[in-house]
Amino acid sequence: MPDSLLTTQAPLVPPDVDPSILALRAALILLGVLILGLVIRVLVVRWIEKLSIQTKTRIDDILIRSIKGPIVLWFLVLGLDLASKQVFYHLQVRLWIDRASLIIGITSLTWAVARFTSGVINEYGTRLSGALPVTSLTRNFTRVVIYIIGLLFIFQTLSISITPMLTALGVGGLAVALALQTTLSDLFSGMCLEMAKQVRVGDYVKLDSGFEGYVTDITWRTTTIKSLANNNILVPNVKMAQAIITNYHTPETRMMVTQTVNVPYNSEPDHIEKILVEETLKIADGMPGLLKDPAPTVSLTPGFGEYALTFSLFYHVQQFVDQYPIQNALRRAILKRFRAEGIEIPLPQRQITINQEPTAKSQ
Repeated sequence: MPDSLLTTQAPLVPPDVDPSILALRAALILLGVLILGLVIRVLVVRWIEKLSIQTKTRIDDILIRSIKGPIVLWFLVLGLDLASKQVFYHLQVRLWIDRASLIIGITSLTWAVARFTSGVINEYGTRLSGALPVTSLTRNFTRVVIYIIGLLFIFQTLSISITPMLTALGVGGLAVALALQTTLSDLFSGMCLEMAKQVRVGDYVKLDSGFEGYVTDITWRTTTIKSLANNNILVPNVKMAQAIITNYHTPETRMMVTQTVNVPYNSEPDHIEKILVEETLKIADGMPGLLKDPAPTVSLTPGFGEYALTFSLFYHVQQFVDQYPIQNALRRAILKRFRAEGIEIPLPQRQITINQEPTAKSQ
């Protein structure tokens, strides 16, 4: 505190009042307000939570979750303000306490707004057409922006100019960018992936490196892909942006699957085609992932094999992973039908002709 303030300092307490009594009174006020805040948080907020379950909207649930933590800090600010009036009479001291209370209030309010905004984005972001995908990168970026705004309000409260800070950041920005070159590349690559919307959370993708699975999250550093073996594959966002990606969920999840069947040369092609289509439609009745529309089709493979006729069965599935159980069911059904109709699955055959020259007669 400057000397000018010390020389002009007024008595902290009136001379006819015991300071210990005022201190005790201030402590009791602060403690009482904090207890009130805890009671409201435990009882009242919990009661409101039960009421919010009965509503159709999720906004009230998100709002209640957002203020459960900061509500105690708000009562702390109120308690400090009421307690300080019992003890401190110096205007400068009161000013600093008010500023501290205001900083705590702004910080807690920023915390609540960040949690509320993140919850709204997580709940309703996927329902808005044209909005960015909901990922950890989106939620964290939103929180950072809100925290920066709150920090600027705190600087304004303390009458701190941010111009020198911006100048210092501009000078040191190049060094920071060089030191965090890989991290910043991953960050901007992740933002590009989200804005392009070519890879979204929930899509089944396959990279040119061979990795494939469902995209579960995009963070500031990596893209998480969950394989069918239930393992997480962490791909740096830079690698993800540079990879050749096959997205099995765009432009739609429906896809065509091809299954080949070999039959003997003495088989009737029309009959084989009829069998394959009938068995596919029969399987579709019990497997929702197998679509009847578009209808399955059969084609005789161009050219003729060495030992068999090869037919290609084309059918559509709802999404990529549906093909595996469907292929198994189709193979079993087709094999059972072939056996019932006496159609054998041909095996590779080779016909070898050996020409023996007659041995010369002995002289």
